[in-house]
Order: sequence, then structure tokens, then C-alpha cells
Amino acid sequence: MSIGVIGNGLKVREVRVLLDGWKPGVRARISEWRGGRYVREIRGWKHMSSKEMRGYKYEIATWKIGKNLRHRSRICAEVSGHTERMPCVTIQR
Repeated sequence: MSIGVIGNGLKVREVRVLLDGWKPGVRARISEWRGGRYVREIRGWKHMSSKEMRGYKYEIATWKIGKNLRHRSRICAEVSGHTERMPCVTIQR
């Protein structure tokens, strides 16, 4: 499982969550964390789409955000059925 953010500085334009392999029906959501504590849900549960590229199969979910976040905030992804892993990215200037 991985998470990627597209943006510039504190401005987050888009967030993507990827999961290896095809797992139809799996869902993902993203949340904001600060100082190791949960702050808020940025976007709720969304069904992931199954994709294949050059024989590589994966699930993907994409959210358009278009907002500024605080310096050092973390955006974390949660995927249904995979609660033990929650990849995060840190937003920095």
C-alpha cells in the first residue's frame, strides 16, 4: 500500500492511494494527523478502481483536494481490510 500527494508547498491538489494486486470491493479514505494525533477525515470512504499496466495489477483511489494544509501535517491512508498499515506523507513548505 502506498500514498502519493501532488501539489506545491502547502497546497495539496490531489491525493492517490495504491494497493498491490486486484482486490475488488476494497475501499480507502484519507485523514490528517498532527503531532501523532488524529485531526480530521479529509475524504471519506471511496471504492478503489482495479487497474492493470504492463501486467502489473493494482487498486487505486484518487481525490481532488485543492486546499492548503498546515506545515508538518501528515496525510494518512487507510484501506479496508488493511488497518495494520497506514502509510502517510508529511506536508512541508
